[in-house]
Amino acid sequence: MGLKSRRFGKGGDPDVMMDINTTPLIDVMLVLLVMLIITIPIQLHAVNLEMPVGTPPSDLIKPEKVQIDIDEKSTVYWQGLPVSAAELDEKMTQLAMLTPQPEVHIRPNKDCSYAVFANVLSTSKRKGLSKMAVIGHEQFVK
Repeated sequence: MGLKSRRFGKGGDPDVMMDINTTPLIDVMLVLLVMLIITIPIQLHAVNLEMPVGTPPSDLIKPEKVQIDIDEKSTVYWQGLPVSAAELDEKMTQLAMLTPQPEVHIRPNKDCSYAVFANVLSTSKRKGLSKMAVIGHEQFVK
């Protein structure tokens, strides 16, 4: 408890101050905060990976590359020859059965229909082709 002094006005006994002194409480809280910060372990932003040991197997058999082009009129070309949707479906079925699977390179024109391009991608996924690449994507960057 503290005492309030009267500076102005009547003399007499000083009033008792009923406010709590918060300075020691703040000091204790700051000490606890510093102790908490010191005891928290340092977090490392690392991912532990188990990498294979030894030399990787050499690829003696290079996979075949299949080029699919889509021109500005949304015509699909398989290795330079125009194909219909049914022919594309059948050719991709044959490719999916090959071992190793060939790489499929799709080169769309920036003016082609997105629906045709999406159809080629969905057909390849449906058939199980996993080695896909979109070639010439830099033409879409403005």
